[in-house]
Amino acid sequence: MKAAVLREVKKPLSIEDVRISKPGPHEVLIRTAAAGVCHSDLHFVDGLYPFPLPAVLGHESAGVVEQVGSEVRTVKPGDHVITCLSAFCGHCEHCLTGYMSRCVSPETKRQQGDTPRLAREDGAMNQYLNLSSFAEQMLIHEHACVAIRKDMPLDRAALIGCSVMTGVGAVMHTSHVRPGETVAVIGCGGVGLAAVNGAAIAGASRIIAIDLQGSKLNLAKEFGATDVVNPKDGDPVKQVQDLTRGGVHHAFEAIGLKQTAEQSFKMLARGGTANIIGMIPVGVHIELHGAEFLGEKKIQGSLMGSNRFPVDMPRLVDFYMAGKLKLDQMISQRIKLDQVNEGLDELRRGELARSVIVFH
Repeated sequence: MKAAVLREVKKPLSIEDVRISKPGPHEVLIRTAAAGVCHSDLHFVDGLYPFPLPAVLGHESAGVVEQVGSEVRTVKPGDHVITCLSAFCGHCEHCLTGYMSRCVSPETKRQQGDTPRLAREDGAMNQYLNLSSFAEQMLIHEHACVAIRKDMPLDRAALIGCSVMTGVGAVMHTSHVRPGETVAVIGCGGVGLAAVNGAAIAGASRIIAIDLQGSKLNLAKEFGATDVVNPKDGDPVKQVQDLTRGGVHHAFEAIGLKQTAEQSFKMLARGGTANIIGMIPVGVHIELHGAEFLGEKKIQGSLMGSNRFPVDMPRLVDFYMAGKLKLDQMISQRIKLDQVNEGLDELRRGELARSVIVFH
């Protein structure tokens, strides 16, 4: 099969022929239909997060099941599925207490000495974030995908696999936004727009979108933002405080920078919660004013929207089909696999919300 391979950081991905294994007892072979080009992929390309190479990248995807292993009970050949990088075992402490996205059990991967899921003539190929979806096929654990209704367009379903689940989940699961509360979202890429949309679905009374790109702020209004703030017009913290007369109940940092993470905390009202959903590079530390904690302000991380994806993703599909979840507007361009580097370059420029690779 054809796949986009990262062999060296800060270098373009190469389109190569990669061998894929047959499904083991709890594995599923999927024909990839679509894969979003996500900022997380760019972080690994740029070396901000170390990862063993070579690897097939891609982690935001949807497709059709081709084969299943002998013990698979969750999906069957012909099912349309969305994948999720937070594969879960189902019986560790995190899974059993309802925090499946935190599962780090090695059971969802092939073990040392097993035939690798992906390989080339010169040796094994590393699987990226349990998926490797910049490829014509994926071989994954059954607990890394969920079946969805077949009338859902798969190019839009792919977005639910990462950015939408991350943004909407952070709002609903991690921070528990309630009707009437106020929200600020820093960064209006795919994840940030999903957070804006999630806040609108949750009933937030004021949703303030913050970005340096005017085009993205206009897009945020379509997703439910009631107000927009451009840091070019002045200190975004002061702008948010002025709009809300003191700060927001919930702030979501969806970029992954030290400065914006600190700003998300500073723009909170007393008792507010800042959620870091962007990927802050390894080794970067954030600094907060200790006295502000006396106002019962909180800061926390959110991993993949604190999801229970086998339940959450089909519900998000229903939200889209009912016109409540905005996915059509999130796709800026549809590209082919051999244009993946162009999609990554668009992310670097920060001009588009999402490029989606469509496989035929």
